[in-house]
Amino acid sequence: MTRSPSRLPDFARSGGSTLWRHSTAFWLRLHLNEVGPLVSLLAVSTLGYAFFALAYEVGEGSTAALDRKILLGLRNPADLSDPIGPAWLEEAMRDITGWGSVVTIVFLTAAAVIYLALSGRKRIAVFVVAAIGGGEAVSTVLKLFYHRPRPDLVPHGMEVFTASFPSGHAMMSAIAYLTLATLLARVERRVYVKALLLALGIVMTICVGISRVYLGVHWPSDVVAGWCVGAAWAALCWFVALQLQRRGEVEDPDPTPATTGMKITAGMSQGTDMGTASPD
Repeated sequence: MTRSPSRLPDFARSGGSTLWRHSTAFWLRLHLNEVGPLVSLLAVSTLGYAFFALAYEVGEGSTAALDRKILLGLRNPADLSDPIGPAWLEEAMRDITGWGSVVTIVFLTAAAVIYLALSGRKRIAVFVVAAIGGGEAVSTVLKLFYHRPRPDLVPHGMEVFTASFPSGHAMMSAIAYLTLATLLARVERRVYVKALLLALGIVMTICVGISRVYLGVHWPSDVVAGWCVGAAWAALCWFVALQLQRRGEVEDPDPTPATTGMKITAGMSQGTDMGTASPD
């Protein structure tokens, strides 16, 4: 039986219209028409793709030559156990790499959680624990899955106990410092302090990754992979936090200027009315 050609365009048009309505509703429900949620979701997808692309290249051995070149470039050619630079630089790198250790991450997370709880943001405090704790679980799973050996090209500058890919220090520093910097920046209302907090989070994350390569305990590709997946996880946590705040399931850490202005205006109006009221 031959279908009526006049009904096919109507059906296609109706189906397309329904799909468009559902897509638009989903887009608006996730607030992707706003800068914050859209940027965070784009960051998750871009950095996630970068991680899996790099993991594929590492598995194919495509990064081996560059990894070796960078690692050897940071060593004295006459003595591979001696990193380039003065003795104090090597000691400083050991101190910096400690910023990404489990002890340091746990301590700073606990401090931030206590601060948020005492300032009346208990649900955000719980969210921080879940975000950073979940990141640690993801790091462990990825290490077990890829199980890449540590570099044996140069002597290690410190003891290591886990697999190499991705760098746990680089990943956890990205997760912890970027997540905490983002949340604390939203609490702070002064723009230059917000910029300082975000800059500190980024700089500390980069320094930790560089120290791991300098000390010879990670291939450079391990560190880049750790940065990618760590920043992607931090962006995902940011996205989830924004959605929860819109729904009122966690506290808004930074009242919007419009809301604050309305409260101030209402207070001033109430005070004016009280001041001008005539006594009985």
